[in-house]
Amino acid sequence: MAEIRVPKVEQGGQTKIKNVPIAVTPEGFWCCPSPVVFQKTPKTQSPLNKPKSSPPTPSPNTAFQKKSSVSEKKQAALAPKSNLVSSDQKAPNSDASPPSLPSITERTLRVKTENVQRKVSIEFGEPGTSDLKVILLGKQGFAVKLSVHKKILVEHSRFFANKISEQQLVFPCLEIDDCDDVEIYVETVGLMYCKELKQRLIKQSVPRVLRILKIAEQLGFTSCIQSCLEYLEAVPWVGEEEEDKVVNSVLRLQGEGIGVTPVLKRVSSDVSKPPKDTLSQILELMLKSNEERGRREMKSIVLKLLRESNSLPSCSSSVDACNAIIYGSCRSCMDVLLSAFRQATESELTSKLHDCKEPFLKQISLEADNLSWLLDILADRQAADEFAVMWASQQELASLHGKLPIMSRYHVSCITARLFVGIGRGELLPSKDIRLLLLETWLQPLINDYNWLQHGCRSFDRKVVEEGIGRTILTLPLEEQQSILLGWLGTFLKAGDSCPNLQKAFEVWWRRTFVRPYTDSVNPPQSDTTVGLKIVEK
Repeated sequence: MAEIRVPKVEQGGQTKIKNVPIAVTPEGFWCCPSPVVFQKTPKTQSPLNKPKSSPPTPSPNTAFQKKSSVSEKKQAALAPKSNLVSSDQKAPNSDASPPSLPSITERTLRVKTENVQRKVSIEFGEPGTSDLKVILLGKQGFAVKLSVHKKILVEHSRFFANKISEQQLVFPCLEIDDCDDVEIYVETVGLMYCKELKQRLIKQSVPRVLRILKIAEQLGFTSCIQSCLEYLEAVPWVGEEEEDKVVNSVLRLQGEGIGVTPVLKRVSSDVSKPPKDTLSQILELMLKSNEERGRREMKSIVLKLLRESNSLPSCSSSVDACNAIIYGSCRSCMDVLLSAFRQATESELTSKLHDCKEPFLKQISLEADNLSWLLDILADRQAADEFAVMWASQQELASLHGKLPIMSRYHVSCITARLFVGIGRGELLPSKDIRLLLLETWLQPLINDYNWLQHGCRSFDRKVVEEGIGRTILTLPLEEQQSILLGWLGTFLKAGDSCPNLQKAFEVWWRRTFVRPYTDSVNPPQSDTTVGLKIVEK
């Protein structure tokens, strides 16, 4: 669509130039009023409502600009013609009421006058050459009259072709009742006179083209529908809301035999490659990347997107397939991590310079970070139980853990801490034997690295980790709780703040054991109760 600058008369006699969209036709320019014109009538329209008045001639500085190659002489002949006829010319003015009228009467007259002013009749086209009049009755209470040509409308619109074939009058007149979008209706009828529809849509916005598409669908304007689809296929869609509107509008046309596939290909694929292969490729690229910033940002994005997809309904087979891919990546990372530990702790390398072990230490940090990320994904998908089994079975890795410096191995302890936090929150539910094996294998390496984790790891939350460890211990049978907590007590009394503070878990175990022990017998052993009471009194 092109644009034209037309003068608009406002209160105080001032003229304001306003740009409004136009439809180019062989008969001249059809100025499509802006939504403001349709919604509210200017209060000072009396000078424009005279039957023989002509629109003000714009100055050379305000002349409309046209981008086509039409000559100046023809361009002058195609001047806009728009007649506004108000039905309230003889309406009484509330200001002219006698002073003796009650105030209620004044308000009533004022309201009636305002209601009449909203009913505006706007005419478009060239009545001298047209052979059909179309009247659009808007829901806001105004009428728009179009002077058009039957041949043009019959060639382009199935709706008008059917309506015109039913008319028996020499000069027919069609009325369209309850028109939802009068502005776009006028513009769509104007497009029937254009040859290059796609060029007229280039500068339009996506929401406006969707409005044109809707009217074109109602009118059976096939060439316009096709041009709108070509526009939507090529133009970017901004935001999810706009994308949903485009897809819904296009899907509505799918059952009518119109080619909408090019537009829908942007959001759907005909390739037979299953999504699980694509996910596997994404994970492989993420896990093999060595660029720290790119890895960090993309891991965060992929984790967020996977969380969003978890909330969508899906079949169990696809969920299982995705989990299997993730666990395959976990096993691969664990194998590489164990191999790096072996090579970094070999006797030949231990005595050599630090530079010889640097590649292996970097590999340890990289694979530990990958495993932490995969664990977060599995925990969000409520499928991390198997990861706990795999990690609890890494006895060789736990034995090699203490042979490397803390600054090179603490990333591994972050995985252990995350598992304890997940068990404590109920995010994963491994069996009792796995929980016990996990504590026996990895609690002591975690305690050895605890001081470094507190001061050298920014993402480490001491309170959350200690709560997770304590809750994990308290899920075990009472005898295992006692064994682990007494071992912790000996370490805590020596290390202090360099050791996890499990006092809350210790208190719970104490109460379970001495204060209110649960037994199957009605009368618990007197000796145990007496000892417990004596200790409590102290």
